[in-house]
Amino acid sequence: QVQLVESGGGLVQAGDSLRLSCAASGRTFSSSVMGWFRQAPGKDREFVAAITWRVGNTAYATSVKGRFTISRDNAKNTGYLQMNSLKPEDTAVYYCAARGAGMITTPDYNYWGQGTQVTVSS
Repeated sequence: QVQLVESGGGLVQAGDSLRLSCAASGRTFSSSVMGWFRQAPGKDREFVAAITWRVGNTAYATSVKGRFTISRDNAKNTGYLQMNSLKPEDTAVYYCAARGAGMITTPDYNYWGQGTQVTVSS
């Protein structure tokens, strides 16, 4: 099992920045990909970004490319999502997730955190 705990959410104004963290524990060696997803009220959970733990390959949703940066610190078993130039439409609960292999943009991940709320006011 892999446990994931997100932190760093909050209420900000449009144009501000936030950095989300995702601390992984447990059988972390069994996960090779970390992803970030978000879900706004009344909407499906959508892909935001993903990264491979070992090499650091990344993928982004078109809506966040150029504004968000995903990274990881292997020594700390922690992943990050730096969010700049935030917009009201970025408001959602943000979840980190992990899976064994294969970077994918659908929510077919094995492990999920509890989520952290990000609210962007206009």
